[in-house]
Formats: sequence, structure tokens, C-alpha cells
Amino acid sequence: MNPHKAAPRVVAQEDLAGFTAGQLAGVLKALTVILTLPQSAADHVDALVVATGQGEEWRLTHAIRNWEANPALRYLLVANGNPDEETYVEITLDYLRSLGLRRTDGVHLQAEPASNTGLQAAWIVDQVQARRIASLALAVSPYHLARVYLTVLKAFTRTGIRLPMIPLPVAVSPDTPVPETGATAYDLVPGEITRILNYMDNGWVATPEEVQQYLQWLWSHHKALLVTGRV
Repeated sequence: MNPHKAAPRVVAQEDLAGFTAGQLAGVLKALTVILTLPQSAADHVDALVVATGQGEEWRLTHAIRNWEANPALRYLLVANGNPDEETYVEITLDYLRSLGLRRTDGVHLQAEPASNTGLQAAWIVDQVQARRIASLALAVSPYHLARVYLTVLKAFTRTGIRLPMIPLPVAVSPDTPVPETGATAYDLVPGEITRILNYMDNGWVATPEEVQQYLQWLWSHHKALLVTGRV
């Protein structure tokens, strides 16, 4: 993935006019089926994964609160961010402790910088393979969660890995300005849609067909996790 060819963070809604109704409907379907997966299942997975970025400290504080409240979680995986961002902060245990982290056993940090979501996804896949993680939850700000989910799903699909992956949207108001840009979630959603569609063409995120196939597998093989929390 070439970050220099990424779409701007803030894209005007009228700039979406270049996409077909079918393309936009495909993204809407993916957003709907991903973000409506039962979040309660996140309490019963092996690992909690947080993708950092944009100076959004609330991604980390949300994940840490869930981690500390749920001792059944075996791993907390923290994917690094982009050092080219003005709000980038080096991810260390000391930094996470300042945000409330107390339980450090099972915490693993991406040491190398990740200039884009694809590098974060590749590290997550490596961690899953190395630690034999059987299920995970993704803690990301709501406006960005679908693209992270699709990117990680594509990375797993390329390696032939299938495991339950539960979305865990961070609790933050959509009116909250993002530190890196000052834009709100409302401002940033059109850019996320643009990136999803452009990256889909380049094979960097899962397609609507791949999402449908994955969710058919997830609901047929792990319905108990989604409905009752039983693994």
C-alpha cells in the first residue's frame, strides 16, 4: 500500500459522484453488516486489538478500559501509528500505563511504525499466527472501524486464516474533533468511503463478496459466540 496515493482525509460529499450507485451500495452493505455484529461477543474473544492513529487517544483509553474490566481476555495487541502525523505518540508500556493500563501480561505492542492501515493489518496477522489467537475484537473509532475491519479481513483472507473478528466501536461522540485534522466523524466518513472503494480496486481491502462469504462462515460456525457469548 502506497500512502502517498491515499485519498485526502476530508473529502467533500460531491466528490463521491464519480462512483456508481452500485459501488456506494456495496460499501453501505458492508458498513451495515459489520457494524451491526453483536458487540457483546467482544467480551468472549482471545484478544483485543486496537489500531492507533490520528492522535485519537480515546482509542487506547477505550481499549484499556475493556482490557482491565475483562480478565478473560488473553491478549491486548496495540498496532502502532504513523510517525509522519503531527499528533503521533510513541506507543510504550509507560505511555499505556499513563492511560490506565495496569495488567501488562499479554500486552504486545507493534514496535515498528505503521504508516498505513495495511502495515497495521499485517502485524495483526503475524501476532495471530505467532500466538495462536482464535478470536479477536477490533477497537477503533466508529468512522474508521469499517475500513480497518475490511483491511484486516483482507489480510487474513490472503493468508487463508479465518477466525471470529468482532467490531468494538470506541465510545466517542461523532461531533468530537479528531486531533490530527480537527475534522469530525461526519467530515471524515466520505473520505473513508473513497479510500475503501479505491483500495478495493487495488486489492487492499475485502470486497463486498468477501465480506458476505466471511459473515456466512462466521454465523454458521460461531453463532453461539455471537448470540450467547459461548466460544
